[in-house]
Amino acid sequence: MKKEILIFRHFPTEGPGYFARFLDRQGIPHRTLKIDEGEPVPESIADIPGLVLMGGPMSVNDSLPWIPKVLRLIRAAVAADIPVLGHCLGGQLISKALGGTVGRNPVKEIGWGEVLIADNPVARRWFGPGIERFESFHWHGETFSIPPGATHILRSRYCRNQAFVIGKSLGLQCHIEMTPELVRAWARHGAAEIARALPAAAVQRPAQMLISLPERAARLNRIADVLYTRWVQGLRH
Repeated sequence: MKKEILIFRHFPTEGPGYFARFLDRQGIPHRTLKIDEGEPVPESIADIPGLVLMGGPMSVNDSLPWIPKVLRLIRAAVAADIPVLGHCLGGQLISKALGGTVGRNPVKEIGWGEVLIADNPVARRWFGPGIERFESFHWHGETFSIPPGATHILRSRYCRNQAFVIGKSLGLQCHIEMTPELVRAWARHGAAEIARALPAAAVQRPAQMLISLPERAARLNRIADVLYTRWVQGLRH
């Protein structure tokens, strides 16, 4: 029996989304650990080939009992050359675990927005030739610093640090895991937060998020395929 990638879900509406579909297509076993339902954080990384952390509305600086345990697990995984993948809050957790800081972004960034790929060899290895920018999905008020030893690979107009790579691990501020279903759910459940943040250049109204949604999600899924394919190459078997 193959070992399962462990996916941390921190909030009911912020599951693995397209990432789970990608793994299923590849025949890679995975299990979602529901932090939001009180499932315990493992004490060790034994038998875990890869660690994945999804998003959530909380801050990594909050006094939540599971955060120190997750930070320890991330540090152990990176030290053991086990790949870690973080989306938004997940990327912030990786940064903090590895010596970075997380604090308020200059503005809230919510909705679809372009991200630019850095011109360095690490970014090129992860994205391959021909991709210089793409439209991703965003929903954050905080952001991470690039931790010591990591390489910056993505930025946006409203948030300089959109992604970093350290060894086999990838930390993302943006959300590449989106599906049309997730976008609709977030737009619905986050309507009050959006209303409080408006007017703002970096915040879209729910109706704006839903324009050409299937096509936008499909384009983002193709970018996710590139990054996820690179990430799974580092899995411990």
